Amino acid sequence: MIFGLSLGCSLATVSFASNDQFKDALTASNSGNTALLDQYALAMQNDVLGYYPEYFKLNADLVMQSPNSIIQFAQKYPQSAMAEKLAADYVEEKAKVMMFADAVPVLPYVTNPDRSESCAVAQTRAQTGDPLVFAEYRDLWLSTNSMPDLCLGLTRMMLNSPLMTTEDKQQRLWTQLRAGQIGLATSVAQNLGVNITIAQLTQIQANPLGYLWSAPKNNAADYAYLIFALGRLSDSDLTAGLGAVNRAAEGVPADVQKYLYRTVAYIGGTTVLKNNFNRIILNYFDSSYGIPFSQEEAEIYARQAIRFGAWESLIRAISVMGVDQQREDRWQYWLARAYEQRQDDASKQQAKGIYQTLAQSGDDYHNLLAQEHVGETYSRFDQAQPTPSDVSMLNADINFNRAFALKAISAPALYSNREWNWAVRQAYLKQNDGLLLAAAQKAAAMGWYDRAIYAAERTVNKHNYALRYLTPHQTAVVLHSGNVGLDPAWAYGLMRQESRFVTTARSNVGAGGLMQIMPNTAKLVARQMGETYNPAALSDMNTNVRYGTYYLSMIQSQLSNNAVLATAGYNAGPNRALRWQPSDQNLVADQYVESIPIDETRNYVKNVMTNTIHYGAVLGQGKQYLSKWMKMIPLRTEQQQ
Repeated sequence: MIFGLSLGCSLATVSFASNDQFKDALTASNSGNTALLDQYALAMQNDVLGYYPEYFKLNADLVMQSPNSIIQFAQKYPQSAMAEKLAADYVEEKAKVMMFADAVPVLPYVTNPDRSESCAVAQTRAQTGDPLVFAEYRDLWLSTNSMPDLCLGLTRMMLNSPLMTTEDKQQRLWTQLRAGQIGLATSVAQNLGVNITIAQLTQIQANPLGYLWSAPKNNAADYAYLIFALGRLSDSDLTAGLGAVNRAAEGVPADVQKYLYRTVAYIGGTTVLKNNFNRIILNYFDSSYGIPFSQEEAEIYARQAIRFGAWESLIRAISVMGVDQQREDRWQYWLARAYEQRQDDASKQQAKGIYQTLAQSGDDYHNLLAQEHVGETYSRFDQAQPTPSDVSMLNADINFNRAFALKAISAPALYSNREWNWAVRQAYLKQNDGLLLAAAQKAAAMGWYDRAIYAAERTVNKHNYALRYLTPHQTAVVLHSGNVGLDPAWAYGLMRQESRFVTTARSNVGAGGLMQIMPNTAKLVARQMGETYNPAALSDMNTNVRYGTYYLSMIQSQLSNNAVLATAGYNAGPNRALRWQPSDQNLVADQYVESIPIDETRNYVKNVMTNTIHYGAVLGQGKQYLSKWMKMIPLRTEQQQ
């Protein structure tokens, strides 16, 4: 270790080529000691981690680097994780300061950008006159969700593109007004020649209901203010918005009228946490049909239709989605569900064809649901093994070697995981299943479970489900699950989703351990079990599993002994899962799951249910089927309400 080296020390005092020097180089980088990084670059030049000192130095003042310095690094270390990361970050930094000419020559070295980097690439391409770039990013155009600054910058570029029609701009204006995005909306309005002001919008925002009672309806600016007022009213008081929409829609052009209904429908459909489910929201989505839908609007429309079993509305909602969106397994599954409800043979045959395609194309949530619709159960348990040549290939693979080297010295997971994910991606792109299986097997043997799963999941033709669905700590999981009457397949399914078996996992809200237990939950469980709560005990694998299985069993008993409700409750809290239960009639479980209003929880339940099926097979429980777990969702009882 050489933390104490002065800048004037000789290179001879530096101990040569050891992976451990990575940490010293990282410390030098964090302290801004670039002279010391030069020494490490020379000392580590023959090391598997030898490119890190060079990377740290270039990254220290990235925006000031020349394109050639980035390209030289990328060419010196081709197809490497940090070369791609450096190139992507460089393009991003240059886009932030609008130095696009420097970014252009680096673009070919960016192959796996995140969202912000992707928008930087798109801005750079747009500056070079690429006519296709805006068409590739149309999903951003109408998005009202938060997005990176560079993506906002890209949408501003799109606003001034001749490819965006007047209709495109009007839809963006109305969408932003509905969302209350005053600054963005006024920019679009100015581009369209619609005379709205921030001062007037601010005044309307202070009293939207008062404005609606006497709103003029004579021109494009009046219609814009009308949409804005209804959106602000509905956002603060949905009931008042629902009561005001019919009057607001009187005497305006048909497209404006439809968008007013769209406004209350979208806001109502995205505020279920606050307002619960309301059938009139779906009616207003139906009333708004006939003007373009954004991707966000179409999904909310579809989920409202699913919740209320409005199958023709669902077909309409899917029909207005983009082509790629429609092709997703989830929407193909729901299209089949809707066609199945029709009484004509042709529709039923269409449904059957979709189910058969989904049933044969994978083993994720919607594939498993489709399998049951065509009368299949699931018992797949492939156990392909890596060959000796696959292991030799792994030992020679520089990308995996970097990942294993970083893991061996307990380097920050930011670096070891990035190297691993990059190595997996390269093997996946080459469809090198043997390499992936060898890597997964080695990672699992050393207890690096989350990365083992990550690799095993990405095989294309040869699979090993014992690696995809690892069962570490099996004695404890089976024992504690059995003690509270839980199927260990479900416990494993939840644990895999919560932590991927990283015992030190910590969430941003304080949940910890294999089953990601919140401190307050642990206190409750300890009290219920007659134990004294000890915060340190949660870091113990055995205690974490014991508390987690007990809590899952406890909320299951509170939620009608229903696994779907309990799974949702484990993630979002039992009170929310209870609130989402139907109040008028029982609900099919897949409809309940798809209409969960929190994206994280909706995906969580799907993943846990899918995991559970696979773990049933891995644990030797025979044929598996989702309907075993996804029972009908009952009405809330009077006591629950």
